[in-house]
Amino acid sequence: MVKNLIPAIKPIDVNDILIGQYSRSEDGTKPGYLDDDTVTPNSKAITFAAVALHVKNDTWEGVPVILKAGKALDESKVEIRIQFKPVETGIYENSARNELVIRIQPDEAMYLKMNIKVPGVANKVSISELDLTYKDRYSSEFYIPQAYESLIKDCLEDDHSNFVRDDELDVSWSLFTPLLQYLEGPHGPQPALYPYGSRGPDGLADFVKRHGYVYEPRDKYQWPLATPEGINASKF
Repeated sequence: MVKNLIPAIKPIDVNDILIGQYSRSEDGTKPGYLDDDTVTPNSKAITFAAVALHVKNDTWEGVPVILKAGKALDESKVEIRIQFKPVETGIYENSARNELVIRIQPDEAMYLKMNIKVPGVANKVSISELDLTYKDRYSSEFYIPQAYESLIKDCLEDDHSNFVRDDELDVSWSLFTPLLQYLEGPHGPQPALYPYGSRGPDGLADFVKRHGYVYEPRDKYQWPLATPEGINASKF
């Protein structure tokens, strides 16, 4: 599947990228990238990037794929989020989009964010989740290795299944090299500044929305839920 997918990705359009560099935190307690004495003043080094990919094949044509990574963000995590299309018509208005989230780090988990009707006679919906957090479900029965532990084990056993193949690397470099040359060239864009500990540059929400993904306001939904004492209360 991957072998057929990567060559089907169209060349990256420079209008489909958003880059940033972290600055000092809003409270001033965390330094910005340029505050490091070893960094060249006015450096255009990129510490955040969001890239929208367009895949040209029968399976993924028209499905937006957004890659996002950065340093000094509000959260440190690795996950895949599949956001489903909104319902065009229905009895519930302004319902949030359902999402399937596959989290790799920290604490592997799979959960489905979905709309449920609020109990009672009111015609209102709320967001809840079907949750499979591996450490909660299996920690008493199995040892759950960290991500790199599994890869080291694969290396020792000469198992290549979780590593990139040579042909995949060749195609990936041919895809991203022109973008890197543009970003590092004399006409490359200036990265947008974002505060240390934030979600990213100010234009991120508009960027992902323009490419088909909509952020849910954090005051409307947060996972996992927590009590005022900080106890995980996501199971309900």
